Amino acid sequence: MNFFKRAWLNLTAKKGRSILLVLVTSAIMLFVLAGLLIRNAADTATSNAKKSVGATVTLSANREAAFKKMRSATSTSKSSRPKLTTSPVKLSDAKKIAKLSNVSSYNATVSTSANAKGFDTISTSGSSTGDGMKGMGGSSSSGTGDISITGVTNTNSVSTFESSSSKITKGRGITASDEGTNNVVIESELAKEDSLSVGDTIKLKATTGDKKTYTMKIVGIYKASSSASTQQGPGSTDVSNSVYTSYTFANTVKGSKYKNTADSVTFAISDPAKVSSVKTSGKQLINTSKYSLSTDDSSYQTVKSSMNNVKSFADKIVWLVAIAGTIILALIVILMIRERRYEIGVLLSLGESRWKIVAQFFAEMVMVLIVSVVLAGFGGKFVGNKLGDQLVSQQTTTTTSSTSQQGQPGGGGGAPSGNTGGSKPSGNMPSGGGQTGNASATTDTNLDINVTVMDLVELGGFGLAIMFLSIMLASGGILRLQPKKVLID
Repeated sequence: MNFFKRAWLNLTAKKGRSILLVLVTSAIMLFVLAGLLIRNAADTATSNAKKSVGATVTLSANREAAFKKMRSATSTSKSSRPKLTTSPVKLSDAKKIAKLSNVSSYNATVSTSANAKGFDTISTSGSSTGDGMKGMGGSSSSGTGDISITGVTNTNSVSTFESSSSKITKGRGITASDEGTNNVVIESELAKEDSLSVGDTIKLKATTGDKKTYTMKIVGIYKASSSASTQQGPGSTDVSNSVYTSYTFANTVKGSKYKNTADSVTFAISDPAKVSSVKTSGKQLINTSKYSLSTDDSSYQTVKSSMNNVKSFADKIVWLVAIAGTIILALIVILMIRERRYEIGVLLSLGESRWKIVAQFFAEMVMVLIVSVVLAGFGGKFVGNKLGDQLVSQQTTTTTSSTSQQGQPGGGGGAPSGNTGGSKPSGNMPSGGGQTGNASATTDTNLDINVTVMDLVELGGFGLAIMFLSIMLASGGILRLQPKKVLID
């Protein structure tokens, strides 16, 4: 009788022992599968993070170099105090960087202000107000208007719109097709205050130069983030007084010398892992004494770090369960062999080779393994989801705690204007789009755990390895048995 048939008959004859083996093996396989599923899901989540959270490189004025130049002028000039002078970004340089590989798009940002003419702005305590309302000293502050203008290439690329904390509620946002136009997107509260809707026009009066008045066409209305705070104090304005236009219009308001420039240009990187190489290549295309390139891949790094921790824990689960399972099954097989000494002695006396007897035990365990893998496949998704959710929850709590600590004074969480991945205006003017989108970094860390055929194949491979090691550890007793001595005993 071949050892395969003997293995099958032995399992079916001793159902109680076989069921016990199936239950023990299923428990081991269940936790091995859970570890494999969590590890694979963490890899997938990290891969998806490259597409969802993204990374940015921002081209802006080199403030560090400008400060050095100012200090140098201070030491040489005693008659007057030098001022900090920064250079606006040339769009021609930005377009060179935009052609680099892994740069998917770019967004030019220009910030300025103007005064409302013929309509009222949102008035808050301590803020400059709308047409006819006075600021400090009985008139509008010099150079600072009551309407904050953020000129962009595309509002969809502004961080607050990307993270959906600000949303277009009527009409549309600003796009590249609005270049050279006087189209504007206003905040919903400002629209309600003045009974404005899409298609209406408003007038904005420049605060510098010839103080020209511009007629603007409303093409969209947006709802600012509910968490956006109102700045207080002289020269500040409510967030609802922030409007979006094309960067070309913002430059027109600032003056002719700003034509074809921007305060900063933010480049979206298609593969966050390549952000450093894009920065290195970009530096070769610009004058680093005037401009600087800063990177923001914090969202990707947060997700990557979180998922690496989850993956590391999942790997530990796999190996700990595999080692423990090997030891447990080895002990069970050893006890099983001691119970079957007479059977082994009879087989040896009949001329059966020792390796075939070992192969019979291995065949029995493989049959048990097949049933166990099927059972583990049904329960693996449930256990994997429970463990995965717990791990992600712990990582999210840790990440949130770390982020909140960085946001406190001295925590290093602040970013200088122009060096973030969003479109934060320079100066002291608030903007509805001036926040970075890193607060939503953890939203993409959910593990999508599904049992696939490849997962079961991988589980089967681990199971075979565990069975093989268990049988090898227990087979030493079989190889030492002498049939005559066994039968006499």
